[in-house]
Amino acid sequence: MIKKNILTNPAGLKLENDMSSITLEGKGKTFTFLEDKYLVEKLAHFVRERIPERVVHAKGAGAYGYFECTKNMSKFTKAKIFTELGKKTDLFIRFSTVGGEKGSADSARDPRGFAIKFYTEDGNYDLVGNNTPIFFIRDGIKFPDFIHTQKRDPKTNLKDPNMFWDFLSLTPETLHQVTILMSDRGTPMTYRHMHGFSSHAFMWYTDEKNYYWVKYHIKSNQGIKNWVLESSIRMAGENPDFATQDLFESIERKEFPSWTVYVQIMHPNDVDKFEYDPFDVTKVWFHDEYPLYEIGKIVLNRNPVDYFAEVEQAAFSPARFIPGINSSPDKMLQARLFSYEDAHRYRLGTNYQQIPVNSPKATCPFSNQRDGSMTVNGNYNGAPNYYPSTLKGHAIVDDSNKIPEIILNNSKKGRFTQAVTDYDFVQPGLLFDKVLDNPKKERLIHNTASTLKDADINIQYRWTSLCYKASKLYGTMLSDKLGLDLSRVVELSNMSQEERVKNTLPVNA
Repeated sequence: MIKKNILTNPAGLKLENDMSSITLEGKGKTFTFLEDKYLVEKLAHFVRERIPERVVHAKGAGAYGYFECTKNMSKFTKAKIFTELGKKTDLFIRFSTVGGEKGSADSARDPRGFAIKFYTEDGNYDLVGNNTPIFFIRDGIKFPDFIHTQKRDPKTNLKDPNMFWDFLSLTPETLHQVTILMSDRGTPMTYRHMHGFSSHAFMWYTDEKNYYWVKYHIKSNQGIKNWVLESSIRMAGENPDFATQDLFESIERKEFPSWTVYVQIMHPNDVDKFEYDPFDVTKVWFHDEYPLYEIGKIVLNRNPVDYFAEVEQAAFSPARFIPGINSSPDKMLQARLFSYEDAHRYRLGTNYQQIPVNSPKATCPFSNQRDGSMTVNGNYNGAPNYYPSTLKGHAIVDDSNKIPEIILNNSKKGRFTQAVTDYDFVQPGLLFDKVLDNPKKERLIHNTASTLKDADINIQYRWTSLCYKASKLYGTMLSDKLGLDLSRVVELSNMSQEERVKNTLPVNA
């Protein structure tokens, strides 16, 4: 057996030299031979080292830790992770920026991903959220278009504020999230000093008849720290990896970051009481109606050994549930249930769940899904790969995990566009008028105007009129900052969305 750390090729053959290729030297001429298979192999591997970067959440950092249950929630769910007081479950978390490329700055104005993989005894449970309680859009069919507006113009290959603000101003449901994005919360200082949210509602159930709707809130115990616009730009130049470095070094110092985990719980009978869709991810559930219940804490206490193997190859999916937890009718969530796993199959291959960071730790998978590129788990040792079967080694189905049925009365199937209503403006208005103090209002306006000013003037009017519709103060302050005609803003705010768009077509449209 070759001694550990003796350099070999990937097949285990010891290398006599890793500094020179096989050559023929003489009379001032040097020739390299193609028979040098190690040279060929080394170069061939080198040009294949990079896998496709994530379309979103490309830049990120991660760490291992645990979740500790601090309240028995067996009244609401049979998920074992939440029903045994003091129970600790291993986990891995990946934090990320959303729209930026892999080399972008950690301090960019952007939502932050907050993805958790719980290695439970019933299999992996993934909670794939953000650092905001809501999202920009409520229908997954809009997602590719929304992300395209944050990427590069197909003609110039440059970021284009017209693309970004044009889409937002044509999609009023984005107002709530954009208000958060343009506030101090749009530039978290570190991953340790921000909250996490499921954003979507999920089903918790105890048996096949009893269920509840829940939203997760994960509150930082380090407190909240945000950059202001100018300092975020400065840090992007001084240290674009500031948050990545901060997370790694804090854990190395044994200053283990932690979060307290809460849930909001809604009885299914409450759904019909809402004047708007309670599963609309662009809206929150008010805390005075659905208070936070503490259920546990998260602690991160171990850094990855290898970034590529563990952080870059980590794959999270909102469709990874365990008994006691399932999805909701949220339209955006339903699209994500497919899209995430499809992305993993593209980036990492069909057997991405065999990669150690993605494989279950406390249960043994036994699937009829076989073969494919990079199968490294023994392929279930030749057991039958179909069901039902009576052959030796066949799989057995356990039907004890029955998910409750949801009764949808008076429903019809179709491709329905969810209309813009006054409720799309209520929560952004309350956020601006009631939650933000005056200095935070000023910074929100400053941050918005700093990028909106570069968009077409008609797009500026269209977006500002949406802000005015949500809050007269919000729209007035932004109008003043941009030097717009307030009477025109007010006029547009009183129009329907269709009329507003017709009257604010860009100059170059």
